[in-house]
Amino acid sequence: MATRILVTGGTGYIGSHTTVELQQAGYEVVSIDNLSNSNIKVLDGIEAITGVRPLFEQVDCTDMQALKAVFEKYPGIKAIINFAASKAVGESVQKPLLYYRNNLVTLLNLLDLMPRYGVEGFVFSSSCTVYGQPDHLPVNEDTPIKPATSPYGNTKQICEEIINDAVHAEAPYKAVLLRYFNPIGAHPSALIGELPLGVPQNLIPFVTQTAAGIRPCLSVFGDDYNTPDGSCIRDYIHVVDLAKAHVAAVGRMLSGKSEKPVEVFNLGTGRGLSVLEVIDTFQKVTGVKLNYKIVGRREGDIEQVWADPTRANQVLGWKAQSTVEETLLSAWRWQQHLGETKE
Repeated sequence: MATRILVTGGTGYIGSHTTVELQQAGYEVVSIDNLSNSNIKVLDGIEAITGVRPLFEQVDCTDMQALKAVFEKYPGIKAIINFAASKAVGESVQKPLLYYRNNLVTLLNLLDLMPRYGVEGFVFSSSCTVYGQPDHLPVNEDTPIKPATSPYGNTKQICEEIINDAVHAEAPYKAVLLRYFNPIGAHPSALIGELPLGVPQNLIPFVTQTAAGIRPCLSVFGDDYNTPDGSCIRDYIHVVDLAKAHVAAVGRMLSGKSEKPVEVFNLGTGRGLSVLEVIDTFQKVTGVKLNYKIVGRREGDIEQVWADPTRANQVLGWKAQSTVEETLLSAWRWQQHLGETKE
């Protein structure tokens, strides 16, 4: 019988790609999502890629009774991968209470239920925002945690502290904290990808929607940062590479290979690219000219950050494989697929 994994936020961008990788690795996935920032049709894409439709429940993880009902309906869940969170830096500055309520209550509910239902492992979707603006680059897992520059980043810091405290109190499960850098791209099949509802908060969907003529112009937030071209620098990682790290983390915990009750891994490529470099690379690989303009800085943005992924490479046995060119091209193919499916 296949090992059963609960994926919260399972129809979201990273959740859907991770569900694909889990199913292809032989796991049975129970996917839950409140569909606040995703579409139920994502399940069709997952099924088309893998041949298996994940078990799905429309549940809000802040609803304790609804969440408990999932564990009752699907006994034997061995691990949880938690993607259920609000995740836009800019929006979190405008709506901090929404972010604290959603991200913290979801985590508390899940951790509360795990011992009751014998769940052995917990993978937390964290972020490089926990490092703030680091003093030294690249960033490794021992880089000091700095005060968050946004409520979103603060929720990730607080959630990591809650997990550490819960496990320290001899909780009967292990945890892996995966600190993502910047996931972009789409599945090579172009059947699933990033599908933001409304105006995109992330760079790449805005790039592809501008290239497709859906958005008239792309805004670049600031060109006066202390970087070579003045725009912010990030470590952009293919979402499929990122998804595979979650499968590795689950396997590590369930096979008893964890060296500590809580382990932390940075997930990145080890290479920083500026916003303007991303735009230039996108134009080169797609042949599409982008209409963009420089505007003022956005509150909450960090100047530059990229990963030292050595620990993930050596200990987790995971490495980012895709080039930025392949990744950007996959995002564009996904955008083109969306255009075709609308007609």
